[in-house]
Amino acid sequence: MSTETAPAPAKREPGTATPLLRRLVETPEVGVVAACAAVFIGLALARDTFASAVNLQGMGFDLAQYGLIAIGESLVILTGGIDLSVGALLGTSVILMSWFNVRAGLPAGVAVLATLAITGLVGFWHGIAVTRLKMPPFVVTLVTYTVAQGVTLAITSGTSIVGISGFFGNVGQTYLAQIPVPLVLFAIVAAAAWFFLERTYAGRQVYAVGGNPEAARLAGIRGERRVISMYVTSSLLSGFASMLVLGRMGVGSASGVGVGWELSAIAAAVIGGVSLTGGQGRILGIVAGTVLLELINNGLTTLQINANYTNIVLGCVLGIAILADRLRARSVDKRR
Repeated sequence: MSTETAPAPAKREPGTATPLLRRLVETPEVGVVAACAAVFIGLALARDTFASAVNLQGMGFDLAQYGLIAIGESLVILTGGIDLSVGALLGTSVILMSWFNVRAGLPAGVAVLATLAITGLVGFWHGIAVTRLKMPPFVVTLVTYTVAQGVTLAITSGTSIVGISGFFGNVGQTYLAQIPVPLVLFAIVAAAAWFFLERTYAGRQVYAVGGNPEAARLAGIRGERRVISMYVTSSLLSGFASMLVLGRMGVGSASGVGVGWELSAIAAAVIGGVSLTGGQGRILGIVAGTVLLELINNGLTTLQINANYTNIVLGCVLGIAILADRLRARSVDKRR
C-alpha cells in the first residue's frame, strides 16, 4: 500500500484575488452595472409596484427607444465627434414616416424605407461637413437640430397625423414571450454594434480614429470613411427608433417627441464609460448607462416625485458622469 500523500494546495498570497475576480473588478463597466443593481433593488424595496411585470415591460419599451439613439450617439462620440440632432431627427422622422404612410398613401414598409433614406442622407451630410469641410460637429448637428424642429412643425402645422398603418402598432406595442418587441430589436442592434466594435477590423479603426486621428492617418486608416459611416449610422438609428415611437403613440404627433433626448443619449454614453474625447467606450457600458437612466427616470415617477425634480436629478447624474470622464482622462494622461 502506497504511503504517498497528495501535495498540499499552494497557499494564496494574502490580499490577492482570483484572475476572474481581478478581471471583473478591472472591467470599466463594473461600476455602472453595480449602480444599476443597487438602484433597482433600492426602488423595488421602496415601492412594490416598481418591480411588477407591467412596470418592467413599460420600462422595456422606453429603454428600447432611448437605447437606440444612445448607441448611435456613442458611435459618433467614439470618433471624437458629437451629434446634437438625434432627438430632433427622431421627432421629424416620426412625422415623415406617418406623412408618407397617411398623406402620400405609401405602404408602411415603403414609408419606413423612405424615412430611413432621408435620415441616412442627413447623417452623410454631417459626416461630409465634419471631415471634408472641417466644420465643428457641434455646429453642424446643432443646425440640423434646429432645422428638424422647424420641418416637423411645418409639416404638421401643430396637428397630429392620424390613421397610420397597423404595422407600426404591431412593431411598437407587441410582445415576444412577454418581452416587448422593441426591447428585442434593441438587443439585436446592441449585439450587432458590440460585434462590430469588438470583433471587426473596421470597429478597431473607429477606436483608433477617435483616440488619435493623426496616428490613425499615418497607419493608413481611412479616418474620413469611418467618421462618415458613424454619423450615418447615428442618423439611421434615430430614424429606426422613430418607428417604435410612432407605433407606441399611434399617431404622428410633433408634441414633445424627441425633445431633449439627445441629452439623455449623451448622458447614457458618458455614464457608460464613453470618453467625450473619443476612442474609449464599449457597448456594454452604453447599455448599462441607458438602463441606469431609465431606472432613475422610472423610479422617480413611481415614487411620485415631481417631474421638475426628475430633470434636476438627471442633470446632476450627467454632470457627475462628465466630471468622472474628465478625471479619468486626466488620470490616463498622467500615466502616459
